[in-house]
Amino acid sequence: MVAGPPRQRRRRRRRSGWRRGLGLTGLVACGALALVAAGLVGGVISARLSSGAPTRAGCAASAVAERVLPSVVTIAASGPGGSSTGSGEVMRADGYILTNEHVIAAGANGGGVQVLFSSGRSVPASIVGQAAALDLAVLKVTGEPALPAIGVARSEDIQVGQPVVAIGAPLGLSGTVTAGIVSAVGRDVSVPASDGGTLLLPGALQTDASINPGNSGGPLVDCSGRLIGVNTAIATVPNASGQSGGGSVGIGFAIPSDLATAVTDQLISRGRFAPPFFGVSTVPIPPFVADTFHVTRGLFVQAVAADGPAARAGLRVGDVITAVAGRATTGPDSIYLAVLDKGVGDQVGVSHVRDRQPATTTLTLGASP
Repeated sequence: MVAGPPRQRRRRRRRSGWRRGLGLTGLVACGALALVAAGLVGGVISARLSSGAPTRAGCAASAVAERVLPSVVTIAASGPGGSSTGSGEVMRADGYILTNEHVIAAGANGGGVQVLFSSGRSVPASIVGQAAALDLAVLKVTGEPALPAIGVARSEDIQVGQPVVAIGAPLGLSGTVTAGIVSAVGRDVSVPASDGGTLLLPGALQTDASINPGNSGGPLVDCSGRLIGVNTAIATVPNASGQSGGGSVGIGFAIPSDLATAVTDQLISRGRFAPPFFGVSTVPIPPFVADTFHVTRGLFVQAVAADGPAARAGLRVGDVITAVAGRATTGPDSIYLAVLDKGVGDQVGVSHVRDRQPATTTLTLGASP
């Protein structure tokens, strides 16, 4: 069977706040620190932009803000382990809200979560489901009239250089609007996890729109106000003492909407997220092995599940899988990452090598056993 979610590294006891430096350039999960949860007190701080004024990136940010702000919420979570704040977006009119798992982790297991709407109304929310390996979670509010759900665009169609707008509650300042561009696409980025370890954001969108602690879980939208990503992490520059410092340096990362909506749908329908079943066990061929024995780099197939998707597609033990759905497969998590945003019954192209001869096949993904 397909390997599970990327293995998390050594776990540490979670300290207050979410800041954690990683190497020369730190990555910070952008959920607000506990000390700024008080930013929720005193109502909503709305965006103040002249009507229709274009930003340097090309979006009329005021028009985007007017359209999107009613769908954006500020989230406060608290529990025995601490508290935090972040952002989220209404995905369905009947009260389902998407955010980051690290934003609401403090409110799980005996804690509580509050949601603040742009109107200033604050209501409790329940946790529907969490996909900790992907840092996504879904909340539900009840007893509210039909909520304005955010529109969703296909992140697969996003172009580098495309103008975007980020909306959220950096440092507890609800309704903050910033603008920029998509700096890069397809980034696989290791970021801090809520349990003190790390996790991998697959295929993240990179943006220079200013996002800071508290933007986590909030939307990154196109000029039509449609969701293209869920703001999740920022890079920071270490300070003089070597600790992760400051806020935005113009390098932020968002979980693409194609993946986020696939996870949302499963969390709502099942309460959990399980990627579709591929049906193989593989091991990467290291570059030095490939070079020494003049074989193709890729994933060596060690086992094939009987009557599973891979078997029905004609894959065999000894094949070397080189690409899935157009994505090169050179790492242990490559297949997992390639099918994360796919559903049961979706078809993906599989490139492989057998007896040194390249071949392709079409595989129909199955349900996780």
